[in-house]
Amino acid sequence: MKKVLIITYYWPPSGGAGVQRMLKLVKYIREFGWEPVVFTADNAEYPIHDQSLLNDIPAGVEVCKQKIWEPYNLYKTFIGQKKNEQVYSGFLTENKKAGITQRISVWIRGNFFIPDARRFWIKPSIKFLTEKLKQYPVDAIISSGPPHSCHLIALGVKQKTNLPWLADFRDPWTQIDFYEQLHLSKSADAKHHQLEKKVLTTADAVDTVSWSWADGLEKLGGRKVNVITNGFDEDDFAKLKVEADKKFSMAHIGSINPDRNHGALWNALKSLCAIDAQFKNDLVIRLIGKNDHVVYSSIETAGLTQNLERIDYLPHHQVAAQQAKASVLLLPLNNTPNVGGIIPGKIFEYLAAQRPILVVGDEHGDSAKIISQSNAGTVCGFDDEEKMKTVIRNYYQQWKSGTLNIQSADIKQYSRRNVASQIAQLLNQISKA
Repeated sequence: MKKVLIITYYWPPSGGAGVQRMLKLVKYIREFGWEPVVFTADNAEYPIHDQSLLNDIPAGVEVCKQKIWEPYNLYKTFIGQKKNEQVYSGFLTENKKAGITQRISVWIRGNFFIPDARRFWIKPSIKFLTEKLKQYPVDAIISSGPPHSCHLIALGVKQKTNLPWLADFRDPWTQIDFYEQLHLSKSADAKHHQLEKKVLTTADAVDTVSWSWADGLEKLGGRKVNVITNGFDEDDFAKLKVEADKKFSMAHIGSINPDRNHGALWNALKSLCAIDAQFKNDLVIRLIGKNDHVVYSSIETAGLTQNLERIDYLPHHQVAAQQAKASVLLLPLNNTPNVGGIIPGKIFEYLAAQRPILVVGDEHGDSAKIISQSNAGTVCGFDDEEKMKTVIRNYYQQWKSGTLNIQSADIKQYSRRNVASQIAQLLNQISKA
């Protein structure tokens, strides 16, 4: 069996979306002829911890860790945050609006911590891995980013060993939705683009999770970028028996930052509650995960606080049941220039849950493509309040009559096992070159 070195920052006990892709790859890639060796950070600053994910690591998998220094304690001191409080990605602020110190810190992060706050992990990791691989060789490398420091570690190892290298982009780099919010100087922007292009042109293969993002990376790197979407783990839904909610529940699992907080959705629900007292009595808005304070403010403004059920976080092994019991699953997308390529990882678990999905986003984007092909729900434009009201009203009427059911079609292609198979095929190609 060939060996592949997987360089990833997010690894159990890290929770959240960032850990899933490489964790599930490690779980299944042995079935396709590759033995994984994981390299990750010791004492990492994870925003969410989930001990249950340790159960997904197969027996006997080698996990190497290298200590990392991250500037988050300095950041917390600067913005007046307690050391035991977590730093969330995506410009999510739970309790207050971002102050001047937080805005300054974002500017410092973008202009001096290039490509990201894990930059101090790069050189020690290259040195550590180069020495390790002399004694314990592998046949290929995968780097998973963000953080894109992982790609720069792989770049350094590639330059020293000439091992075949697959650069896996779970999210874009300079085309990510919050890139403009970093307020970069011309020199910092040029440095980000220079490093990004170096990764894109040096790796033996590049993949990303959506078709639009692949097009964007191809334009930047001048080479083919493979599309390998995220997926769902069939084990999470096997033998799942849940009792449907007694109320008309509209559930969202994960984080909602300001870019995903859509006033038209809350206004649509407000209008429906105003004209139908029974709907108001039946409605439950269940938000599971960390959300920006503006989300709760918008819900309060819409008069929906009494319909809100908040669950800060659930271990991943409990999430599938919550998805399967909901009446409707909410999927608000980022209202940002790169929305066409945004396919949240949760969309695949939503498909597996076999519940209707209401997407608020680009009606012609990559998420809409998956929803349409799978016959799994409805996509409404960001500001299309009337369509949202119609769709929600129809779902509610079906729920009341006991006919709110859906059978998502052709979703086996999105299983984590199939994703691992596709990545293994890429590794086979570059290791034979």
